[in-house]
Amino acid sequence: MSSAWNNFNDAESPAFALIPKGTLVKVRMTIKPGGYNDPANGWMHGWATRGDTGAVYLNAEFVVLEGKYARRKLWTLIGLHSPKGPTWGQMGRSFIKGVLNSAHALHPDDMSTAAQQGRCIESFGDLDGIVFAGKVDWEKDSYGEDKAVIKIPIMPDHPQYRECMSGESPAVSRDMPAHIAQAATAAATPSGRPAWAQ
Repeated sequence: MSSAWNNFNDAESPAFALIPKGTLVKVRMTIKPGGYNDPANGWMHGWATRGDTGAVYLNAEFVVLEGKYARRKLWTLIGLHSPKGPTWGQMGRSFIKGVLNSAHALHPDDMSTAAQQGRCIESFGDLDGIVFAGKVDWEKDSYGEDKAVIKIPIMPDHPQYRECMSGESPAVSRDMPAHIAQAATAAATPSGRPAWAQ
């Protein structure tokens, strides 16, 4: 006897289309603990992950909270250290600064005491569950296939920041301010990591 759970020919095809590049989304970031600690750098409580090559990063997941792509998930590695040099770590610091600016509605040029305090954290645990606006980009996964990632936080000086954070659905961004574009990471290698993080 055939049933819906024996014959899948009439099942709906899965919709795996990627979120378009440049889409602005409101996301909640969570960090998958990797169990790596380095007290000298302030990396405590096991939030960091150390890869086989010695690269250290935060394994971040982003869940889209509202709009057309609500509940979709994206993943990004936030660089903390690479044996090949300081670049990946510097990019990770820039990304986290942008996340804090976005989450706390801090203008990137605001250097008031309150704004500076808003860019400080006690530990990476403060980033677990943080909500901010981000721009979707694509990079290659370990199979050479495109995957959607969050690489650029959207800050209050962006013209669509309020729209995105208020739960409306902003259009694809084509007018990224220069200072935000500078935070974008370099093209990924087929493994999904920048070359210096391999």
